[in-house]
Amino acid sequence: MEDVDSIFINTINRSSRCDGKSDTEKYNGDDERSSRYPFVKALSMSGGDGDNSYSTNSLLQKRVIRKVKPVLVKNTKGMMKNLNFPNYIKVADLGCATGQNTFLTMSEIVNTITVLCQQCNQKPPEIDCCLNDLPYNDFNTTFKFIAFFNKIVKSKGLCFVSGVSGSFYSRLFPSKSLHFVHSSYSLHWLSKVPKGLEKDTSCVYITASSPPSTYKAYLTQFQSDFTTFLKMRSEEMVWNGRMVLTFIGRETIDDPLHRDCCHFWTLLSTSLRDLVSEVGSFNMPFYDPSKEEAIEMIRKEGSFEINDLEIHGFDLGQSNNYGEDYKLHSQKSKAGEKEAKCIRAVSESLLVAHFGVDIIDTLFNKFAYHVSQHTSCTNKTTVSLVVSLIRK
Repeated sequence: MEDVDSIFINTINRSSRCDGKSDTEKYNGDDERSSRYPFVKALSMSGGDGDNSYSTNSLLQKRVIRKVKPVLVKNTKGMMKNLNFPNYIKVADLGCATGQNTFLTMSEIVNTITVLCQQCNQKPPEIDCCLNDLPYNDFNTTFKFIAFFNKIVKSKGLCFVSGVSGSFYSRLFPSKSLHFVHSSYSLHWLSKVPKGLEKDTSCVYITASSPPSTYKAYLTQFQSDFTTFLKMRSEEMVWNGRMVLTFIGRETIDDPLHRDCCHFWTLLSTSLRDLVSEVGSFNMPFYDPSKEEAIEMIRKEGSFEINDLEIHGFDLGQSNNYGEDYKLHSQKSKAGEKEAKCIRAVSESLLVAHFGVDIIDTLFNKFAYHVSQHTSCTNKTTVSLVVSLIRK
């Protein structure tokens, strides 16, 4: 590893409590639901760096990070100025997953701080970079990119990198210790499958044919989880600290049950029905809120002031651009394969825990085919929601 004197690595496991239960277990609590949906505990992005890994198939997430850069830079500068250039900064990336994307975010924050200090003739602070995810996350692959991080940071001071294992729906850090929190494409994952989905057995998530009770169940679980997330961060953050959160959401429409015919969970449901008789026993612990739903919970919880709120487009199949010389059917096939690999990288752990490993290759071959049949779909309501918050 290069420049080992300037980058320090540590790993911290916060998945255990004094009572012997993990924070996630403490929060989840509902034994009946845990036994009905045991696969939720397996949630993690696909590890390693192989063809089906998250590290290899997270180009969409990388594009999102680049789009959010102006918001990230603006809030990093605002945090430094409002806190009067402290000599120590603690930054957390919650739901960091595996691969190099988390270091793209961390390097942007570190470099923004370094350049701002130079411009304002201030001494650069020591910066504590904390990478958080659930216990089954492949932190080993992530830390292999420390050398990459070291090359792209401009910090003249000391940078400390640590891994923090545990659910962000629980306390992870000491009180009033965090200055800046970032989370990208993580908060749409719920802590558990909602109650009351027994009547909706045809799909793994909300569709236009779902009963209204399905939407209500998912919304209620999101409201509970997001409120808990905000409460935990309010206890951990200093006054005037900043958060930049990006998650999958949906455009506001009259029908809260509406999801595109090409929505990735709808297509996954279709693919599963081709292979198994009972899809209803599997439901995604996921929710894509509207901006109004997110804003309502932020204001209701009351610890944070909304500084920015942006909406960006979302298109899984276009993680890479294709040349003009490709034929149309080739483009459709490639788009299907790209989206299949992306969705496999984020959902395989859950699917294997419930259905077993034997169906996975066939399932995502079918998924790629179904995606290729919907490439001309333009009526898409899935978006990326970006919100920056100031601790009041």
